[in-house]
Amino acid sequence: MDEVDVRQKARAFIAKVDVSNIREDLSPYVIAVNAKVKKEQLGEGESGYTITKPNGKHIITVNSQETDERQRFTICHELAHIVLDLASSHEEVPSWSYAKRHPNEIACDTFAAELLMPYQQWQSIVPNEEPSLKLIQHMADLFGTSFPAAASRFACLSDIPCAMVTMERGAVRYAARSTALRQAGAWISPRSTIPVGSVAHRIRSSGNSSTETDEVSQDIWFDNWEKGLDLQELSRHYARTDTTISLLWFDSEDLPEVEVNRFGTRIEDDGGLTELTGELPWPGRSRRR
Repeated sequence: MDEVDVRQKARAFIAKVDVSNIREDLSPYVIAVNAKVKKEQLGEGESGYTITKPNGKHIITVNSQETDERQRFTICHELAHIVLDLASSHEEVPSWSYAKRHPNEIACDTFAAELLMPYQQWQSIVPNEEPSLKLIQHMADLFGTSFPAAASRFACLSDIPCAMVTMERGAVRYAARSTALRQAGAWISPRSTIPVGSVAHRIRSSGNSSTETDEVSQDIWFDNWEKGLDLQELSRHYARTDTTISLLWFDSEDLPEVEVNRFGTRIEDDGGLTELTGELPWPGRSRRR
């Protein structure tokens, strides 16, 4: 099950539920899957779990010690396990971490984001302007989500070339890209180190939690990319977990003209045949005898 399948299943599920007040109350989702939510004090790093009773009732338990936004995400993540019928595979890896996480867990995160920030509601509310710290925080507050979740949602649904990169312990873990960037074959390699010259590298090097926005070269981030073009980078570093996120964007007119194959991979110019000029290269001064 790939990311597109997960999003389609989530939107099909949402279409059957009254989501008019979903930003305030997740109970319509919970009721739709015959579940009940309990809040208990769980161990550090344990966000929640689900138990299914013999009568088919699902009991979702979330960590009461975590923030409200984290609890909301956990509820939707557990709902994803139920709807998608995917087994849990937490394996002692923190829920916020992409490192070594099972594909089932990442799929359920994708599903949860769709539930928390329904596509149609998001599109009807998000301002038609460039991203900013204020805008992303505004959207996070509206939908009761974390700043990184709202930034990722913005990047995925943006009309402009935009990406949201998640990094842990100095390495890239995941990059969400807008349609424009995917079509252009823009690629940020997972497991690569945070690029020197980026805002993310600068603020992580300070060792403190901070947020900064600056202009950097596009080729600092994107593999095999045209030089001489700039982008805006809004980066935030969380020192406690050594997690960094960067929202990258630029004007569509600054998108290089490239050709990609059916897999979305950039087709590099290998020299090929010399462009025709209309002038025949023969006969020359010397002739074969």
